[in-house]
Amino acid sequence: MNRLYCRLAVGIAVLFSLAGACQAQVSSVTEADWTGWLGPKRDGWVPGFKAPTRWPDKLERSWRARVGTGYGSPLVAGGRVYQHARIDGEEVAWCFKLDTGAVIWRKSQPVPFKIGGGGERHGKGPKSCPVLADGRLFTMSITGVLTARDAATGRQLWRRDYSKRFKKGHPYWGTATSPLVDGSRVIAHYGTEEQGALIALDAVTGKEVWSQGKDGPCYSSPLLVEIGGVRQVVEWNHRVLAGVESESGRLLWEYPFPHETHNQNMPTPVFHKGRVLLGGENRGVHSIEPLYKAGKWTVKKRWSQKKVALDMASAIVNGNLLYGLSHYDKGRFFCLDPETGKILWTGPGRTGQNVMFLAIPGYVLALVNHGELHILKAGGDGFKKVASYEVADSQTWAPPVLLKGAILVKDHDQLTRWEFPAAKPD
Repeated sequence: MNRLYCRLAVGIAVLFSLAGACQAQVSSVTEADWTGWLGPKRDGWVPGFKAPTRWPDKLERSWRARVGTGYGSPLVAGGRVYQHARIDGEEVAWCFKLDTGAVIWRKSQPVPFKIGGGGERHGKGPKSCPVLADGRLFTMSITGVLTARDAATGRQLWRRDYSKRFKKGHPYWGTATSPLVDGSRVIAHYGTEEQGALIALDAVTGKEVWSQGKDGPCYSSPLLVEIGGVRQVVEWNHRVLAGVESESGRLLWEYPFPHETHNQNMPTPVFHKGRVLLGGENRGVHSIEPLYKAGKWTVKKRWSQKKVALDMASAIVNGNLLYGLSHYDKGRFFCLDPETGKILWTGPGRTGQNVMFLAIPGYVLALVNHGELHILKAGGDGFKKVASYEVADSQTWAPPVLLKGAILVKDHDQLTRWEFPAAKPD
């Protein structure tokens, strides 16, 4: 009996310890932290930013650093900025002081890569966004190699390369899917268009925890959500939109939405009120609802909208409305009702090839690929641009990071911190 009590006591202690660790992980994400692709929840929502009563006429440059090429977002945590990019034949992981731009550490390694024909203009820089969790920085190379580093020092902890398993470690134009972290697991899709798998690795050791499926990856990134009481990874691969249980890797449901001809599977889906909003090149926008009932998963399409379509730009939700860039008419902003699919407004054509969106109360921030940052009034009663800023003189394909009074912008090969000066009284 005493042994039983001892075992129970140890078990309870372990549970409390794990609970404390989970709580510590959640509480470590402060208002200023931006830990991965489109933020901690991958929804582009920026907590803690208070919009000015009057947007300033221009932004003031605080600091600038040459970091290299690539489309990875800068990350922010603990007063530091992390960036993953390419300089010549090497991929470089950087760590800077957030306030001054001073280099804390720099680590690099050779990454030979031959880009597929037609993608030369996008360069050989990494296309995935890194992710920060529990003091570790995870970077995904253009060749599909995942590296874990100590965020404090940059020291490499482990690397995983699946090129032997899939004969090549990346799809035609290189790896663009951004890994995510759920507790003790770091999850990413490896392989080529023809074959691959969604794989979870132990975040501490790099050891494989589970592997799911045989489909190749696309250029989209997965989401971590809860549907039907089950914590799951929702990801769009080369063939389907799928829901996979995060802890076990068990396939829960799938919805066919394959790459077709030259139409790539690229934008990250949006999760909103139990539904997945999925948009594809020349294939419109669709609302998909996974349902769990009587021990069985089903997937129901709620609506389809073919008048706007997503190419590379991922859409976001702000105030229960969906905002995106349709690639029709050489780029056009749009807003639609995610409940019905009704288009509420569209902006002017020829906006740009790509836009990275962020959401704050009352506004949508839109960084166009030619270096212009637009501030759009959120709402369904028409396209309203309230301010515009030139934040780069080169291409801006990487997602920006909005701080409480500043914004970080990664252009072709430089990272810049721009300040929002205090509005002057009328």
